This record gives sequence, C-alpha cells and structure tokens, in this order.
Amino acid sequence: MTRWTNWAGTAAASPLRVHRPRGTEEIAEAIGRSAADGRRLRPLGSGHSFTAIAAADSDAMDLTGWTGIASADVEKGLVTVRSGTTLKQLNAELDALGLAMTNLGDIDAQTVSGAISTGTHGTGARLGGIATQIAALELVLADGTVVTCSADERPDLFSAARVGLGALGVITTVTLQCEPSFLLSAQERPEPLEEVLEGFDRFADENDHFEFYWFPYGKNALVKRNNRLPAGSAHKPLGKVKEFVDYEITENVAFGGLCRLGRAVPKLVRPLGRFASNILSAREYSDTSHRVFVTHRGVRFVESEFAIPREALHDVFSELRAFVPKLENPVAFPVEVRVAAADDIWLSTANGRDSAYIAIHQFVGMPYREYFAGFASIVGEVGGRPHWGKMHDLDAATLRSRYPRFDDFSRVRKEVDPAGVFTNTYLDRVLG
Repeated sequence: MTRWTNWAGTAAASPLRVHRPRGTEEIAEAIGRSAADGRRLRPLGSGHSFTAIAAADSDAMDLTGWTGIASADVEKGLVTVRSGTTLKQLNAELDALGLAMTNLGDIDAQTVSGAISTGTHGTGARLGGIATQIAALELVLADGTVVTCSADERPDLFSAARVGLGALGVITTVTLQCEPSFLLSAQERPEPLEEVLEGFDRFADENDHFEFYWFPYGKNALVKRNNRLPAGSAHKPLGKVKEFVDYEITENVAFGGLCRLGRAVPKLVRPLGRFASNILSAREYSDTSHRVFVTHRGVRFVESEFAIPREALHDVFSELRAFVPKLENPVAFPVEVRVAAADDIWLSTANGRDSAYIAIHQFVGMPYREYFAGFASIVGEVGGRPHWGKMHDLDAATLRSRYPRFDDFSRVRKEVDPAGVFTNTYLDRVLG
C-alpha cells in the first residue's frame, strides 16, 4: 500500500502489493501468482524515468534485493549482472575487475534493467546505447517460465527485449560485453553556439564522445569532448576542491538557486539564462571512464527527449531556437544535444538510422506543457522518436509509423504475454 513516486514527481502509483524477491525462483513465483489471479505486475527500477512506465496500480516488483555481478569472464569481457543492480554499483564492481562499459549516459542512478528497457544512451557517433552492449538476457515470462535469449538463442525475443519497456517479462540477469578499463580525457568549455552548430558534424565525427548544452537566451554553449587515452596514460583527475566547486557548488547549488529565483520571479528567467551562458567555465582532466561519463544531478527537472535523423539536426535546432522566445513561460534549463550510431534493436530510438538526440528540460515546478508540446511538433516533422523513459504524448498509432519493426515487437509481445500481465496505462497508450 506504499505510495510510489518517480524521481521527478511526474508519476505516482499506489500498488496493492509489492513483491521483493531475492532470486529468480522468487521472481517467477511472484509473477505466477499475479498472473493466476488476473493481476498486472510492473518492475519498479529506480524510478528515474520521467514517464509512468513503472507505475503499478496492482502489483509492483522491487528488485533492490537482487543485485550485484553474478559471474564474470574477465578475459572475454562477459559479465552477467543481476537486474536490480544500479549502474553506479555496476561501475564500481566492474572497476574492481579491471573492466568497463564501452559507453554510458551521464546518470548512474538507474538499474541496469531499467536503463536498457527504456533505451538509455550516452553520446558517440560510432557508438550505440547501453542496450547495444548486451550479449544475452535472462527473463521470466508471464507464465513463470525462465528463458534466455541472445543473437543465437530466441533471436526475435532478443531483438525485442533489449529495449523491451518491461512489456515482455521481468529481466533477471543481463550479460554485458565489457572491455578492459580505460581512461577518458575530458575537455569542457564554453564556445559560441553558432560555431558549435557550424562544426557539429565534424566535432561529432572527430571525438569519441561529443555533446553540447545550449542555455536558452544565451549565445554560448557548454561543449563536452571526451576521448580515449592510450593504455598506460596517467590519471589527471580534477582536484577535489575544483571538482567540488565546479560540480557541486556551481552546477548544483548555484544553478539550483538561479532556477528557484526564476521560478519565483519568471521575468528574471531570460536575463538569468544569459547570465548562466556567460559565466560557463572551462576544465580539462582525465580519469577512469565512468567517472568522466557520470555527473551528479542535484537539481530536479522534467525532461522530454527525441531522437531524430542526424542529418535533420540543423533544421530542427533552428526551429527550436525560433520557438523558445515565443513561449508564454520562459525556460530555465539548458537543451542537451548528443549523437549515436544506428542499431538493429526493434524499439531502439536509433533503429536503422544514425541519430541526433535533443533533450529539453524545465525546472521542476515551472510550466512546461506548451514547451514540450511545441518541441514534439517540431521533431515530429522529421519522424522524431521519443525516449521511452522521458515525457511525450504519442500513442501506438503514431509510434507504429516511426518504428519499422513495431509490429514485430507487438507479435513477440503477444506470444510471451498474451493476457497483458506486464502492461499498465502508459504501455497501453504507447504499445496499444
């Protein structure tokens, strides 16, 4: 009967039962009981999705008692991890083995199963999202059957379940293709937005990981370039004082203060945005990969993100820049732009096309609906695909037109969960 809310406060539910299994057998038993009684069940993850994808009105499954690396072949880089493990814990345990994920996003609070199920990604023109690093999955289906899938074993289920929205079963373990630990050099600095846009394709192709943040109403972008260093290179991490000042004081405490001031006095948002754009600072350092990928986010926000064909970025971004000044309510948070390589996962936002990702945000408690709706309309003109864990209003009919393998996913879903044990209101909307 405990009320559940997500991190951003955009979704809530009051499940009637919360199952807390500590192993595959207990997971299967809980699913079997729910299915036999005609109840729905949703795994909770860490609640970091902005949508109601994890909301459970009947049965919820809390996997916080099912964590850690189950097995590892260090020589081959194959690591099997339990599904309730957070990315933060996974990174630490991989580090102890001398291994690392090839690519990560900038938040590590998600569980590994929640991250892959919603299509979490980082940035890199030659790299895919986290789901592209999966070698195999074990999951429990609606009838309580425990199955394994990979490129060679039940390949259709594998193509669907790597970004499965939790609609096919409860993932119990994920086998990841990892690699030896590596260092990244990080270069972060403000640059004029016009120059960043003009050189975008070159910058994306020249760097292992490239992204930028644009502060609406400002002329500068914060540009991040992360590149691999040769084995044996020396660590040159940020000093503790600079790290604390730059990330905790400036990006969390001070920025959070500006946002709260703008929320209280909306007419100040535009000059505050210009101010934030003008005081961006530069830093360079190198460190173990996951310490460079991940950044602490202490300021709460709501977010919508769409993947678009990479070649459409300039037109879409130009329209977004023209749209923002016309909004009735100003925007306090920056826009983030990243890239990813095409993949073959059925419901991946990068399925079949090299993609650019545009993520828009608003400080929690400030109006955002006009902004998000207008953004969705702009990206919709180029077939934009919404991140499954971030806010959007699209339904199954629209999404079917944007995913070539949507019907294949629906077919597999019907085969493994014919009674809809794993659905909820959000999935009813986006999958039908």
